[in-house]
Amino acid sequence: MRILITGGAGFIGSKVADKFLQQGHQVMIIDNLSTGVEGNIPKKAKFFKVDIKSVVIDKIFERTKPAVLCHHAAQVDVRKSTQDPIFDAETNIIGTLNLLNACVKHKVKKVIFASTGGAIYGEQKYFPADEEHPVNPFSPYGVAKLTIEKYLQFYQQNHGIQFISLRYANVYGPRQNPFGEAGVVAIFAERLLRKKKAIIFGDGTQTRDFVFVDDVVEANLLALNYSQSDIFNIGTGIETDINCIFRLLKKMTGSAQKEIYAPPKPGEQKRSVLDCTRAEKLLGWKPKYDLPEGIAKTVEFFKRQRKL
Repeated sequence: MRILITGGAGFIGSKVADKFLQQGHQVMIIDNLSTGVEGNIPKKAKFFKVDIKSVVIDKIFERTKPAVLCHHAAQVDVRKSTQDPIFDAETNIIGTLNLLNACVKHKVKKVIFASTGGAIYGEQKYFPADEEHPVNPFSPYGVAKLTIEKYLQFYQQNHGIQFISLRYANVYGPRQNPFGEAGVVAIFAERLLRKKKAIIFGDGTQTRDFVFVDDVVEANLLALNYSQSDIFNIGTGIETDINCIFRLLKKMTGSAQKEIYAPPKPGEQKRSVLDCTRAEKLLGWKPKYDLPEGIAKTVEFFKRQRKL
């Protein structure tokens, strides 16, 4: 199958590209390298350095003729989205519409979309949140992801393009960017290994559902063969607070640092955890990695990176 992956130089997208290639698919990658790393791109994948908002997108679809679009390119920083909602919308909404119009023109059959669980549901009314939970995003990032899901429904109804929206929990693991504002596991791991301050914003009792990247990759693989349009939560159903993440990483990195707290950041939720029963029943997916195992693999990756 011919699969075009946007954001394929990024943390999750590049891992998905690796898996699709291992399964014998032909993979093409679009990434503007604003946050992605060219070294993440598999050698067997055809790479186009281009922004998803570019007019060049149409030519790439014409040239590559993908059957599936796996859309991971995005502005992913919740905090940045609150500071600059226009930039967030231009990247996440307008960029996606550019891709979807190309899908219509060049007869793409399916879109697999990297959505978000926590940011779409907002402050939850019940725990864990299933796919029927009310949607009340608190950040422009969450608003944009929900808007894209609505557009996907429009394109499915009006143009027959099948879609699978995967509402990720907080994904972590090897290749995650440790130098941005998002991705607390990667940021803490990198800073503790380098004996730099790892700062906890807020009191550290805010919770997230941390899902290992390899489990997320498996969900993308299963979505390829799912025969209907649908929305699935992809998480663990386990709530973990940031203080716990810090303690785990402190132990696994051998750090002696004590907790350092700073004022909370705007736009962040207090609690977030997803019910993934639906993905297990219909998609045949469930997470394989528990948090200590996933964090151990992540720490080993950053240790190796320091030696390169």
